[in-house]
Amino acid sequence: MNDTHTSRTLILGSSSRYRRELLERLRLPFEVCAPELDESALPGEAPAHMAARLALAKAQAIAQRFPQAIVIGSDQVADLLGQALGKPGTHERAVAQLSAMSGQSVVFHTAVAVVCAESGFSAVDIAPVRVQFRSLSAIEIDNYLHAEQPYDCAGSAKSEGLGISLLASIESDDPTALIGLPLIRTSHLLRQAGLDPLLALIKNGASA
Repeated sequence: MNDTHTSRTLILGSSSRYRRELLERLRLPFEVCAPELDESALPGEAPAHMAARLALAKAQAIAQRFPQAIVIGSDQVADLLGQALGKPGTHERAVAQLSAMSGQSVVFHTAVAVVCAESGFSAVDIAPVRVQFRSLSAIEIDNYLHAEQPYDCAGSAKSEGLGISLLASIESDDPTALIGLPLIRTSHLLRQAGLDPLLALIKNGASA
């Protein structure tokens, strides 16, 4: 698409409040619609492939319902020595995840997909983030989990909150990727789809 002043509706295909808060930084009006699909890993599937597949599947599922819209889908999978770690859901699983990641280097694969069914645009990109966890004691893990309760976060840690104290280092070229939506890559894909955040500001009369 070459029309950078597109009037297409933008939809975030996610129920994640973290992704919603991140996308708000681009100051684009958007709607939220949660896709309903099976997020289980395929047999033998690599974590990076899983993240990309699910991000695209989420965007495609919403785009089928709203073919004229530009839809964003995203997914994050933590990769510990080739093993995929998703959202723990419970305290016990979170303890197990953080215990396994203690002292380890973990890659968080955050994928973003942008789809517009009517125009035929479809693209997906992955922002890998390498995180080095400190060696964590059992009491540190337990105290952290009770304080922040990150049971809806892949890898059981919120780097934007107290979870940063669990880490020794972060390596990434897209600084919001670890939180859940890589905004540099998202902006790039939106421009390719015909929706430039900065030109949209001018169109909407929101520029200073």
